[in-house]
Amino acid sequence: MANLDYATDKSIELPAEFASEIIQKTQESSAIMQLARKVNLPGTGVDVPVIMSDPEASWVGSETDQRSVSTGKLETKQLRPYILSVIVPFSNKFRRDAAGLYSAIVNRLPGALSKKFDETVMGSVTKPGDKFDNFSNAVKQVLTKEDAYNTLVAADADVSAHDGVVNGYVLSPKARSILLTATDNNKRPLFINNVSDGAIPMILGSQVIQSRGAYSKGDSESIVGVVGDWTKAVYGTVEGVNVTLSDQATLVDGETTINLFQQGMFAVKAEIELGFRADTSVFNTLAITNA
Repeated sequence: MANLDYATDKSIELPAEFASEIIQKTQESSAIMQLARKVNLPGTGVDVPVIMSDPEASWVGSETDQRSVSTGKLETKQLRPYILSVIVPFSNKFRRDAAGLYSAIVNRLPGALSKKFDETVMGSVTKPGDKFDNFSNAVKQVLTKEDAYNTLVAADADVSAHDGVVNGYVLSPKARSILLTATDNNKRPLFINNVSDGAIPMILGSQVIQSRGAYSKGDSESIVGVVGDWTKAVYGTVEGVNVTLSDQATLVDGETTINLFQQGMFAVKAEIELGFRADTSVFNTLAITNA
C-alpha cells in the first residue's frame, strides 16, 4: 500500500448511491463482516456486550412459586474504531470521466479494504490495537484431504465444549481446494452435492463463505480458514467511507516513488473506521502443513 505525502488534497463529492455502494461492496466482500453481528460505532468507541453463555430457563413447580433468574454470562468489551486506509493512483483521463472514476473506485477499493480487514481478524496481519480481537490464539485444527471430515468434527466439538454453536465457516481458496477433493471410502465427494456445482455451500449444516483474506502463510503451517459461533462476534463502522483526492502529492510505495503532478496522475485515498470484538474461545482456525 502506498503512503501519501500531501501537497494539496480535496474531497470528492461522491453521489450518495456510489458512497453507499462502496460500503455495501466492502461488507459483501468481507467474509467476517457477512457473518459477524454489525453494530453502530461512534467515533469514541462503545462498550458492547459479547455473549459468553446463554441464559438458562427453568421449570416452575406451581403458579405461585418464585421464578428463577438467569442472565447468562456477558463480557463487556470496548469496541474501538481503527482507521483502515488504501490509496490508489489513477491516470488523469479518469478525471475527465466522472462515471469512469466512480466505477473504478467502486470496483477496486472495497476489495482492498475487506481483504485487509479479514486478514487482520484472522491474525495474519498485526492488529491495529489492543481493543481489536483476532483469532491468532484460537485453537488450531490441522486440515488434510485424507482426514478432512474428522478435523471439522473436532473443530465443531471444541467450539461446543466452550458453549458455542458452530454456524459459519470462512475458507480461503486453499482450504476450499482441499475440501473439494476430500472423498469418502467410496471415492464420493464429501462436501459438494455434485461436481457441476463447483462450490461448498454448507459444511455440517453451516454456511460457508470464501475469502482470500482467510489465508495466512507461516513457516511450517499456514492458516486457511476459521470456524465458530458468529453470534459471539461483532464489528462496527463509523459513518461511511471517507474519500479524498490529491494531484500534487508524492506517493511512496516501497522503493517506488510517484510524483503525481509530474506524471500526470492523481490519487484517491479511501478510509474507513472499523472495530472487531469476539469471544475467541468459540472459534477454531483451520491450518495446513506447508510442503
